[in-house]
Amino acid sequence: MTVKRSDDIYPQVSTPAWADKLAEAIENTCADHEVVPPPREAVLEGLAAALPDSEIKALITAPRNRRVLKPSASRIVQAGDEKVLLLMCDVHGAAVLPWDLNDRTAVCWSSPSPEASQRVKDLVAAELALQDATKSAKTAEKAREALRRTPGDDTYASQALAAATQKHQDAVRRVHELESERRALFAALGHRRPRPVVRAVQENGQPMAALTLAEQPYAVAVHMQRYAADNLERAGKTRGYDLAESLADTGQLSKGMNVLQQWQITHADGTVSRPWRLAAVTGNNRALARLNVFKVRPEHLVTGMPQSLVPMPKDKKDGPEPLLLSQREVLNRLSSKLNRDGAKPETEATDPSRRAAKIATVSAEIVIGCTKPEALEHVLRALNVNDHLRGIQPYDEDARLIALFATLVDAYARESLLADALAEAFPDARGVDLLDLVGVRDALTVNGPLDPLEPLLPAGSDVSPIALRDVAVSAITALVFPGIPPVPQQQTNARAVRDTGRFWPVVRGTLQEPAWSQIRAKTAEARTRLWSAAVAQLFVHRGNILSALGLFGTTETKEGAGQDPRPLTELLLGAEAGDAAAWAALVQRMTPLLIHAPQPFITPGQGSEAGAGRKGVRRTPKSALAALTLAYTAGAPGVSRALLLAFARAVLEHPDAPRPPEPDDGTPLVCYGEQHWAVADRTAISEGMVIAPDTEGRPTRYVADKAWFDELFPVSLAAPVPATPSATVNSPAEDGNTANAGAPTTAHGEAAADPRDRLAALRRELPARVELVEGNYQKAVDAAHTLMTDFEEAHRLRVQLEEEPLPAEQRIEWMEKLTKARAAAQASVTTLQQVEALILQV
Repeated sequence: MTVKRSDDIYPQVSTPAWADKLAEAIENTCADHEVVPPPREAVLEGLAAALPDSEIKALITAPRNRRVLKPSASRIVQAGDEKVLLLMCDVHGAAVLPWDLNDRTAVCWSSPSPEASQRVKDLVAAELALQDATKSAKTAEKAREALRRTPGDDTYASQALAAATQKHQDAVRRVHELESERRALFAALGHRRPRPVVRAVQENGQPMAALTLAEQPYAVAVHMQRYAADNLERAGKTRGYDLAESLADTGQLSKGMNVLQQWQITHADGTVSRPWRLAAVTGNNRALARLNVFKVRPEHLVTGMPQSLVPMPKDKKDGPEPLLLSQREVLNRLSSKLNRDGAKPETEATDPSRRAAKIATVSAEIVIGCTKPEALEHVLRALNVNDHLRGIQPYDEDARLIALFATLVDAYARESLLADALAEAFPDARGVDLLDLVGVRDALTVNGPLDPLEPLLPAGSDVSPIALRDVAVSAITALVFPGIPPVPQQQTNARAVRDTGRFWPVVRGTLQEPAWSQIRAKTAEARTRLWSAAVAQLFVHRGNILSALGLFGTTETKEGAGQDPRPLTELLLGAEAGDAAAWAALVQRMTPLLIHAPQPFITPGQGSEAGAGRKGVRRTPKSALAALTLAYTAGAPGVSRALLLAFARAVLEHPDAPRPPEPDDGTPLVCYGEQHWAVADRTAISEGMVIAPDTEGRPTRYVADKAWFDELFPVSLAAPVPATPSATVNSPAEDGNTANAGAPTTAHGEAAADPRDRLAALRRELPARVELVEGNYQKAVDAAHTLMTDFEEAHRLRVQLEEEPLPAEQRIEWMEKLTKARAAAQASVTTLQQVEALILQV
C-alpha cells in the first residue's frame, strides 16, 4: 500500500523497521572500511531516532542483498594516525545537543576529581533545600500578613500573630543559613564545575565508536547540563550577530560534526536510564541556538521531556509517565505540535512553529566508526580545536591559549617526541616506557585524571594528588620551555649555527614563533601566558593567568626552564636541613599554588610604578617570589625558618583539602586582611584555605591571604640594596662607637655568628639531614640490589644460550668501578659510625 507523503514542515522520525535497516547498513559499511562501529543500541536510539524514514531510505543501498551506506552518504576523515568514518545526512533540527566539552568554554570547567564531584552533589542538594526554604519563608510571610491584617484584639489573635512572626523569622534565618552554605560550596568549587569525563563505551569488553558518561543523579545531570548551556550562551554573545535570528531567517548554512553519546542517570526511585543522544562536536553554538528557536531546553532531551511541553492532541491521551525518555517519541510529539500550531491561521510569526521552519532538518556529519575508539574523544576534541583556531569568530583569550596548548601536546605526540621530552624532564622517573600517552595527553590538558602521570614519579615516592599535580606542572613547563643542547666547544673560527635540539622546533612550529636567535621579550611573554593558562586548569581555584607574567624571561624561553628534578618531599627535607638551593627550587614549585589559591598570594602586578601614593606599592609576581626566597636566605623581621616551612607545607597541601581548615582550639577563623571587617562582609572559610602560622610554625586564628603575605614579605625585602662606596663607610671605632669594637669578625669584615645561634640552627637542621642521608642510602641499596638481580639474569641467560663470556678487559673495567664504589661505601660506614658516637654528645 502506498502511503501519501505528508506535506508537514516538521518530519516524523523513523520507525523501528527502518532503524534496523540503518544499523545493519552502518555495521556492514564499517566492516568494509575496517573501522569499529558504534553499538547497535546507539544507532537505534540515538541516530535512527533522529532521522525520517525517507532520509534513511536515501542513505542505504542493498547490492547483492547486503545493506550498506551509499558511497555519497559517508566519508573518511584522517586525524593523525586514526581514521574516522562520518555519515552525511539531514537530522531533525531539535535532535542534537551541545557538547559539554566545547573548547570555547574550557575555562568554565575545573579538573575532574572525586572531591569536586561530591561538592557538586552537595551544591545541588543545598540549592534544592534553599528553594524549599525560600518557599516556606514566603508562605510564612503570607500567613503572618494575613493574621496581622485580621481585625480583632483578643488574646488568641495576638498569640497566633506572635507565633506566625516567630515562624517567619525562623524561616528567614534558615534561608540565610542555606544561602551561606551555598556560597561556601561555590567558593570550594572555585565557582566552576568539574569537567565531565567521557570514555569510549564498552560492549562485551570491547571499546566502540561512541562515548559515555559516568552515572550521575537526576538533579546533578540537570544542574550540569544547565551549567554547560549557560556558559556556552555566554561565550556565544561575543558574536557580531544574533545566531538564533540568523538560523530562523536563513537556516543553517554549514554542517556540524556530531558523535553518539550516552548519559547514565539515576532517578529518585533507584532506576537508571541510559539515553543515547547526538552531541555536537563542532557547531555547539548552532546546536544550542536551534534548541532555543524550538523552545526546547537541552536538559529535557537528556533527563526526560515533561509531557506538558509536548502534549498529545485532544483526541489522544498522554501516558502515565510524567517524563518522556524516548527520543523518537519526544521528536515525533514536538513535530506534531509544531505542525498543528503552524497550520492555525492565528499563529504569530514569533511562534516556534513559524520561526523553526528553515531548521526543521539540518545537514550534519555523524561519527559512525573509527579505528581506535579509546582515542575517539581526544581526536574529536582536536578537530574541534582546529576548527575554532582557524575560525573567524571571537575567541576568549584563556580558552584560546588552552586550545593552543592542547595542539602543542598533540604536536609532540605526532612527532613521537612526547615520551622523549618527558624522559628528559624526569631523569629519575620510575618508568617512562610505561606511559599511556593517550592518558598523559588527557591529564596534561585536564580532560582526564592525573593517574597516567604516575610512571614519571621517582622510584619509591608516594603517589598522591599533590605529587601528581607537581609532576603535571613540571611536565607542562618542560613542554612549553624545552631545553636545548649546550654550546659545543669551538674548534675553529668558523661561524657556528646553534643546535636547538629536537624539542624546540616543535614549539616553534606549533606557536609560529620567529627563529631562535630572534626570540625577544614579546615571545617570552606570549609563551608565559600559554604556560600560565595550561597550569591554571590543574587547580580548582583558577586565578588570573596574568599573575605569572615575568616569571619566565627571554633566557628561559631560549635555553629552557629546567627545574630541580627532586620530589617535593626531598625539597622540603632539604629546606629544613638548611639547603638554600632546595628552598629556592621549592619556591618555584610553589608558584602555581600561590597564584591559584582560594586566597591568592600572587596577583597581577598592581600599584603605581612612580610611587605608592596613588595606587599603592607596585608588586610584581617576581617581586613576591624574590621576597619569599630572600626571607629564607637573608632573613626578614618576624619570619623564621619554622614559619616558612609550615607555610610551604600548608600551601602544598591546600588544593586537595577535603574540608575547611579548623584551628586546634575551635575559635572561628577569619582572613588576616578582613579581621577588622563586619562579620557579614567577611569571606566564608572554605576548603583549600591556609591557616597562617606564627614564628614557631604553629597555626594561628587567621587565614593567610595577600594582606598577610605582603606584610611578612614586603616589596622592600626583594629590593636590591644600593652599594655604598667603601671610602665613605666608617668603622664603629671611627664613629666613636666602641661597644662592638672587640667583636670577632669574619674574613669579609662581617660580625661572626653567635655560637649559640649556630648550635640552635644545627639542632633544627640535623634531623632533616639525617632523614636525607637515610633516603639516599636506601636508594643506593635499592640500586645495588637491582644491579645484582640484573647480573644474575644475564648470567642465567648466558648459560642457557651457551654464549661466550664478555671480554676480559670489559669485565676488569666493571670490577674496578664496583671496587671503588665498595671502598667508598665502606668509608661512609666508618663515617656513619663516628656520627653515631657524636649523636650521644650533642
